[in-house]
Amino acid sequence: MKNSGGILAAFLGGAILGGLLGVLFAPASGEETRKKIADALEKRGIKLSDSEMDDLVDEIKSEVNTEEK
Repeated sequence: MKNSGGILAAFLGGAILGGLLGVLFAPASGEETRKKIADALEKRGIKLSDSEMDDLVDEIKSEVNTEEK
């Protein structure tokens, strides 16, 4: 039973580290991602309105969902 304390500490340490890494590498929110896409497009001379951006996002979602099936 001496080892159980070490195993528990290792498990908790791994869980905490995994949680921190998950937060650090989590994808941006939808709003932030849309802003990044719009900025990247504007740098290439393409300006989209909010409704055009929503249409683009919907089209991409549709393609992704189709490929998953």
